[in-house]
Amino acid sequence: MALTAIIEAHGGPEQFKLVDLPIGEPGKGEIRIAQKAVGLNFIDVYQRTGLYPMQLPHAMGMEAAGIIEAVGEGVTHLKVGDRAAYAAQPPGAYAEARVMPAAQVCPLPDGISFEEGAAMMLKGLTVEYLFHRTTPLKRGDTVLFHAAAGGVGLIACQWARSEGITLIGTAGTDEKCQLALDHGAAHCINYRNGDWAARVQELTDGKGVDAVMDAVGADTFEGSLNSLKPLGMMISFGNASGPVPPFNLGILGPKGSLKITRPTIFTHIGDHATCQEMAKHLCDKVLAGDVKINIGQRFALKDVAKAHEALEARQTTGSTVLEIS
Repeated sequence: MALTAIIEAHGGPEQFKLVDLPIGEPGKGEIRIAQKAVGLNFIDVYQRTGLYPMQLPHAMGMEAAGIIEAVGEGVTHLKVGDRAAYAAQPPGAYAEARVMPAAQVCPLPDGISFEEGAAMMLKGLTVEYLFHRTTPLKRGDTVLFHAAAGGVGLIACQWARSEGITLIGTAGTDEKCQLALDHGAAHCINYRNGDWAARVQELTDGKGVDAVMDAVGADTFEGSLNSLKPLGMMISFGNASGPVPPFNLGILGPKGSLKITRPTIFTHIGDHATCQEMAKHLCDKVLAGDVKINIGQRFALKDVAKAHEALEARQTTGSTVLEIS
């Protein structure tokens, strides 16, 4: 049996229930993992609220790290006793242990702690695909990154610095802006202090940025488009302020023949070999010291509702983990 956080109805954090569920043995292509730490992400909020509906009741959570306890038939890249981490479907990471598909579970090097592994996989793999698999970016390019002091943002700030890319961040307080700057952002704009899109134009001498990486959604969409240079790429990869409302695709032409995409990590990691390659790239960045994983908050598994409340209230910085006792 494993203590597991589930929801039986979509809604607020009060929907969480802690139950003991049987674990079982892994089948073909599966592993059983004893989890040491679990990551918290905005996709968890979207699933809990029903923005991303799922069949209920269901266990929650997409990201964790731990030790492989059992391996099913056909699994060759992991063995019993291995340290491992993942960001993967289906939800169910808010648990002491679980059986799950093995394809997106990745070896975790000894030099990376379980907490770091749980805090970095979904966020770090997101940054990997944003910078290397979404639109061509090269040294000297400039990107605008919203929520630069969040878990994804702080990794992105460091990643951009390591690649010679200028990152302009936005955040909601001066303290968060300083945190982004400390992690490698070239500039960070407090979006509460006036017209941030105009400030982006000032910082780029009126040229605009090569790409916008926007997980905020509705509140920043129009300003993000106005921050791009001609032929720039708008990458909308989240909905923290709500989904982007319908818009006239024709406006992209007069604004400079802009491009727009709405990617998801699960497309990029859907192929086993690609997922393992991306995870190795991320781990190499962390082991080299190019990226340090900032864990800003820790909660016990039993306090998962409090963790969600803090995340939704934008009271968090860096990554948040649930500790498994």
